[in-house]
Amino acid sequence: MGWGDMEPPNSSAAGQSDTCFGVFNASNSRTNAQTSITSPWFSTAFGLIGLCSNLFALCVLLSSSRKLSSQARSSFLVFLCGLVVTDFTGLLVTASVIIPYHFIKFAWAEVDPGCHLCNFLGFSMVFFGQCPLLLGATMAGERFFGINHPFSRSTSISKRRAWSIVGLVWGFSCLLGLLPVLGLGRYTLQYPGSWCFLTLLPDTGNVVFCLLFALLGIFSVLLSFIFNTVSVVTLCRVYHDRESVQRRRDSEVEMMVQLVGIMIIATICWMPLLIFIIQTVLQQLPAHGRIQMLPTETQKMLLIYIRMVTWNQILDPWVYILFRRAVLQRIYPSLRPRPSIISLYPMLNPSLRRKLTTD
Repeated sequence: MGWGDMEPPNSSAAGQSDTCFGVFNASNSRTNAQTSITSPWFSTAFGLIGLCSNLFALCVLLSSSRKLSSQARSSFLVFLCGLVVTDFTGLLVTASVIIPYHFIKFAWAEVDPGCHLCNFLGFSMVFFGQCPLLLGATMAGERFFGINHPFSRSTSISKRRAWSIVGLVWGFSCLLGLLPVLGLGRYTLQYPGSWCFLTLLPDTGNVVFCLLFALLGIFSVLLSFIFNTVSVVTLCRVYHDRESVQRRRDSEVEMMVQLVGIMIIATICWMPLLIFIIQTVLQQLPAHGRIQMLPTETQKMLLIYIRMVTWNQILDPWVYILFRRAVLQRIYPSLRPRPSIISLYPMLNPSLRRKLTTD
């Protein structure tokens, strides 16, 4: 996501407002693009950094999952693995389209007159953009119930069930990304002509799809914030409880630190774009569909916000790489592995506590 730093397509097709090539003015974009950071090495370097970071995080995750016996930690690692795989695949797919365009400099309208490549790239931008937000909310929800209702059978998630939930998130995001292909809204080539995304024009289909995409993303971020806030408050209460002094909940703290980091990154990277999409389509509604081309300033701002979103895929893996317990123990040496979950319930019968601790 966010590879849109390159030259525009052939301007002869840019005026076709009824296709995917008529949203921005291509006649002046070539000159403007030359003044921005359009070096192929710039985009390639950031793409490689993101791919290598996610690949490294995936290797660390797979290594850690083999050494774990905690079911709660194992299911959390499954969700985290799904997030890393999504970010890695998203960078790989978008790069496979954009990098060849950048170096070959083919005429997009001639190579893709039916907009199939543009639809694929637009679908990828929506799918790999919405997935991390939904997965973040899912992880926050899983930790919320795991921390506040630790002895409920419904909160005990096996690896297979965790992967099933990840698959459901992927399936839902896939369905969302296919809506323009099915007729609700459309994907169009965006400034400066190297990437496709949803269309910020005031006709009904585009407005509905833009609002659906943006509101769903905002809802996911807010849900993550609510779940994580309650979980952090619960952990702080237990961590400072007299009984819990002897039983630090290290594993829960580690997972919550990682979740909060993921939430902060998603909020900073995504909220400006999501709010911008809502503001743009709502402000243009009085035009009643008369606008056939996005204003130049809107095109440039959309590109800036998409570049911000790119950092979400680059920074996500470093949350896990840097905020693992082994790293945290070097920063905070008193953080040592001890039994954890029983400290939430100091009034439990001693025999039941011993049994649960052994299990």
